[in-house]
Amino acid sequence: MSLVLGLDSSTQSLSAVILDTEKGIVVASHSINFGDDLAHYNQPHGYAEAGVRGEIHSNPLMWLEALDLLLSQLVRENIDLSQIAAVSGSGQQHGSIYLKANFNDALRGLTAQSDLKTQLANCLSRLSSPIWMDSSTSEECAEIAHAVGGNKIVCSKSGSVAVERFTGPQIRKFAKTDPDSYSETGTIHLVSSFFASIFAGKTVAIDHGDGAGMNLMNLSDLDWDQDLLRATAEDLGEKLPPCAPSNSKSGPISHYFVEKYGFSPTCETIIWSGDNPCSLIGMGAASPGKVVISLGTSDTLFAAMPAPKTDPNGFGHVFGNPAGGYMSLICFKNGSLAREAIKEKYELNWDSFEKDALSQTPAGNNGSMMLPFYEPEITPAIDTEGPIFSSDHHYSSGEAVRAVLESQFLNMRTHSDWLGVSPSRIFITGGASENDGIAQVIANVFGVPVDRLDVPGSATIGAGMRAALGLGGDLADLESKFSRPKEGRTLEPDPTSCDTYNEVLPKFKAFLAEQFTS
Repeated sequence: MSLVLGLDSSTQSLSAVILDTEKGIVVASHSINFGDDLAHYNQPHGYAEAGVRGEIHSNPLMWLEALDLLLSQLVRENIDLSQIAAVSGSGQQHGSIYLKANFNDALRGLTAQSDLKTQLANCLSRLSSPIWMDSSTSEECAEIAHAVGGNKIVCSKSGSVAVERFTGPQIRKFAKTDPDSYSETGTIHLVSSFFASIFAGKTVAIDHGDGAGMNLMNLSDLDWDQDLLRATAEDLGEKLPPCAPSNSKSGPISHYFVEKYGFSPTCETIIWSGDNPCSLIGMGAASPGKVVISLGTSDTLFAAMPAPKTDPNGFGHVFGNPAGGYMSLICFKNGSLAREAIKEKYELNWDSFEKDALSQTPAGNNGSMMLPFYEPEITPAIDTEGPIFSSDHHYSSGEAVRAVLESQFLNMRTHSDWLGVSPSRIFITGGASENDGIAQVIANVFGVPVDRLDVPGSATIGAGMRAALGLGGDLADLESKFSRPKEGRTLEPDPTSCDTYNEVLPKFKAFLAEQFTS
């Protein structure tokens, strides 16, 4: 059998693709939007919006209901799930689920006569799940760093300084604020390992890719770090699943999915990983030398690394690479938010943003720059109430558009220097990647060609490719079939503009340093 199933549990949706690994085609795809399809949870964007002091949580029962709904709709579309040879998935990184000691027994006792939400609701020791958007744990981050001797040690051990959205600080906050429920917790899962456990019918390991996003795993030995565990919460090591390589099999699929949806009892389950590690696979960038820029609510730059190398400034992160080795990730919070703010201020649409406004100004913008931080930025760490412009003169629409794009990608280039990577080309993904004007600025700032990949949902595709890798599939073969650049969509850098940006870069760094101390 050549069909594999890849799933992605993201912030706003649960998506699935079925890949035919012999023919190199997507057989089927489907998605459940939490806000539209499960509106009764009152989480229109996939999370509760009334958080206190930066708390942003999701309802894990909503995720379970989404899984049953997704699979039932695939069956109604006459998709024969008995042909699936393996299943794996991708989960939004850093999200955590807190479960009682009865979780494993409940998984073993699942019956097709009921649904997942009903049968697993009583397993939750915490009724909500903090996700990657939660920023309420500054105090806990400081406590963890102090306990082990400072953030440099946290970073050298785990690949990141203590970060508010990471799972370790979230666990510490829960243990402090609700010690009784923490004591009742038997297992703490990530979104990825939670779903993987449900498919396997038993608690399974946390993979190295997603485990590295917790401030708990030691990069050198790819196992839980005892110092970080002790600094985070009492008896934490007893509540975490083990760490394991990302291609680990976790056994045949649970009888629940065989009886309810028609999966073959021989269908293999492969442990899940995080959305960013899965995107690295789906974008065909699992080997060192390739750089991916994802343009979304937050912009991210990620690349494979042969050995762990941490950001001396503490802004970047190192995760496990599902294909083996490591990967870096740098997140820039003010991504599409800043671009859309300029678009709306000057009453532009995306077509005029590119063709009219951007074409009005030359590379370098005649010296006009900005810091496009409409919300506090995390790379670099800047707490600001709005953007800062380098000049007091009134910016035309063209100057503003060019300023926001040039500053975003000059900032990205500035804060990715520590990687020591000199890519021959850059792959871009996300909604804004379809805009040729934006893509051309990236090509000119970095001085390399830019490709848009023909990948519909890189995390979901990457999850499907990982399912195939778990069965012994060849990575290069899978990349050639599912990670292809879009024909005729490569943008070459303009040499004159590249020279301009090489001259502008030190001026931008000076402008940044004048305003803030990184």
